[in-house]
Amino acid sequence: QLPDQQKMSESPLSWFRRVYLPPALHPLNKTLVKDGKWKDIDSTQEKRRLFLHDFCKKYNSRKKLQTHLVHLVSRIYVEDRHKVLYCEVPKAGCSNWKRVLMVLNGLAASAHNISHDDVHYGKHLRKLDSYDLKGIYTRLNMYTKFIFVRDPMERLVSAFRDKFEHPNSYYHPVFGKAIIKKYRHNADEEALRTGSGVKFKEFVQYLLDSHRPVGMDIHWEQVTKLCYPCLINYDFIGKFETLEEDANYFLQLVGAPADLKFPKFKDRHSSDERTSAEVVRQYLKELSKEERQLTYDFYYLDYLMFNYTS
Repeated sequence: QLPDQQKMSESPLSWFRRVYLPPALHPLNKTLVKDGKWKDIDSTQEKRRLFLHDFCKKYNSRKKLQTHLVHLVSRIYVEDRHKVLYCEVPKAGCSNWKRVLMVLNGLAASAHNISHDDVHYGKHLRKLDSYDLKGIYTRLNMYTKFIFVRDPMERLVSAFRDKFEHPNSYYHPVFGKAIIKKYRHNADEEALRTGSGVKFKEFVQYLLDSHRPVGMDIHWEQVTKLCYPCLINYDFIGKFETLEEDANYFLQLVGAPADLKFPKFKDRHSSDERTSAEVVRQYLKELSKEERQLTYDFYYLDYLMFNYTS
């Protein structure tokens, strides 16, 4: 691992110049796709895979990043029956994907009957880092690896709304108190005591601070640091913006039961408006032009790798 100080002083792209290029793209096994209606989605999928592969090829060199294999795969969930690996990107449909994996694994009859707590705290699904090295390598080489991503700014605003605009017994006392204490001038005692009421501008100040009072969290960590897309060769790249069609095409690819469809429901705070581009624009108005640019820079690699525009 690079020292934090060295990481901070380097441009985002230099981080990738220390890694080996992953193996050449393998063609997806499409023998289980039952009909021809997926042609356009398949074409989009191939373009995404090629785009990411070309990006990694362009910005990599022969130097190797010293990151332990177990750390690389710590966000990857395993479903052995259908031989799939899913790298979890929070705020990009991950709760419903875990529900689907539980159904595929025979742990539940329907994705609609699984509670939020069961999904995230039930420990029903194994992660790849729980296997020995042979088990990790075997699955990385043999299983279909997939990831779902989302526009970085939408994902950030969605995380903020979820964790700070609703009662939360973890994020308010752990993150909220520290953020208010450091970034709010003349904070009142109630806010300092509870950590509730963090403003988006304060949250962004925390995010951009190289001396954060509390560490990073997976809900707003960059996808490049969660799933290492230039080190792990993902076979399928889904996007939140086309979640339903991408997900249902992927389920066909891996031979899921015909009646299993990706759930449409919103996991929590179902009465809230979904975080859309228009919602994001309203939040970004709270930031200065410089803060907006620095936030974009923070997610620079996510924008580039997955072909999002700012």
